[in-house]
Amino acid sequence: MPTLRMSHCLLPASHGEGVSSLVSGFATCPGLFYATPAEDGILSRVRIPGGVLNSEQCRAIADLADRYGGGYVDVTNRANLQIREIHTGINSQVLKQLQDIGLGSRNAVVDHIRNIMTSPTAGIDPQELIDTRPFVQGWDNYIAANPTLSGLSAKFSVCFDGGGIVRVSDRLNDILFAAVLVHGDVYFRLHLSVGAKGQPPSDMGILLPPDDCLLVLAALADIYLAHTDITSNRRLRLRELLNTLGCENYLQEVEQRLPFLFFRSEIRKDLTPQPPSLPGKGERSKYQYIGIHPQLQKGLFYIGVVLPLGRVESKQMRGLADLATKYGSGTLRLTPWQNLLLTDIPQQRLTDVENEIAFFGLDSSGTNIKSALVACSGNKGCAASATDTKTHALALAEYLKNRIALEHPINIHFSGCEKSCAQHSKSDITLLGVNFEADDETVESYHVYLGDSNNHKFGREVYQYVTFSELPALIVKILHTYKNNRLNINESFREFANRYPLMQPNPI
Repeated sequence: MPTLRMSHCLLPASHGEGVSSLVSGFATCPGLFYATPAEDGILSRVRIPGGVLNSEQCRAIADLADRYGGGYVDVTNRANLQIREIHTGINSQVLKQLQDIGLGSRNAVVDHIRNIMTSPTAGIDPQELIDTRPFVQGWDNYIAANPTLSGLSAKFSVCFDGGGIVRVSDRLNDILFAAVLVHGDVYFRLHLSVGAKGQPPSDMGILLPPDDCLLVLAALADIYLAHTDITSNRRLRLRELLNTLGCENYLQEVEQRLPFLFFRSEIRKDLTPQPPSLPGKGERSKYQYIGIHPQLQKGLFYIGVVLPLGRVESKQMRGLADLATKYGSGTLRLTPWQNLLLTDIPQQRLTDVENEIAFFGLDSSGTNIKSALVACSGNKGCAASATDTKTHALALAEYLKNRIALEHPINIHFSGCEKSCAQHSKSDITLLGVNFEADDETVESYHVYLGDSNNHKFGREVYQYVTFSELPALIVKILHTYKNNRLNINESFREFANRYPLMQPNPI
């Protein structure tokens, strides 16, 4: 894979002064240097390209959370880390130290651009077609070395999917490179975000040899930037540009920047067909990394650890860092589903690691209801939220623990408002926070959505204004109905909800 030609990396001219000035101002999308005010204090987000961390970085973030924040860290749906409840500015020298160990962008002015996504099992997946970590690192280096990209929307997002067992190709991103196999050779198939908001990126019918991937990505970003008004407070999203300009016109402009023409795969009949992404199996496979799994490397395993609602206490984070150093290669990986992997564990040490994970109050069981439980920050952290989603989600998990057992995780999503910040894709069950007035008091409640619908992004609305005191028993009833009436053990909850009469609107 070629290295893109880059300008020298730009740090602030006077690092302490430059970083301080950046920290003092707020931006709509938080970063390490661009903090955002929230209901519970300042929110700071640390970009973790590809979700890969080393033990030293974990300990540094845990120290940061203890010194400045609430003593915990949240994993986001882009495999970032968020520190909340910050009430004093982070010292510029501390920020410099974080940069020195590879945390945050080396160039502060582009630190707010969305994290680069890839499979958390890149490089260790026995079935992947290509290791995408070098592409993530190459693109991250390019962003840091080209400060003009700060003119793009902070929501500009790129994803590389290596075609392995644990895929991220269904995640919402502006640009996706999805690995495919053609006559035994690996190519990336280009997808772009176009059409309605919330749609996964669409296949452009273009195959790219891996060596051309980053060159094409740089050209895609350049043309996007050329159509962006960098003086506007609201930067144009790539999807909006493509809907206006048209994909073909955009790609023609990109092609003019390249020393080669695109290979358009629709004229070829030899592209190895990819199995259809079945809603049920696809949703369930998102969580199949939880637990113990063999790696590509013989004799080594990774363990998927459940982080309840994506939150890990700083002392737990230090403990996991110690485990990674003691038993593995010192590497941890964050997932876009807000959990974590410990990698490179020898088979003979797996029991030891499992026991120590349990000692820290965490779990690696794939049947743990918390493995697929998602909640936004709720009204304790966000003014837009109608309900205390995190407290309610954990209470629900505790209620369900001894009342129902399922073979596969059910994705239950608590969203405090319509924006759905914690999870952009559809879930099995979505609980949308809403308020109503009763006896001159505001009551927190939820609308309940199941399955699929063309009318609402969350699915079909089957209950309205369910108070939290009523919600746990209702969810147990719904899950028991699924377990007792599904066609077989492999029928997913979403497949079941789409066909079963009692899962239609206004069930009895």
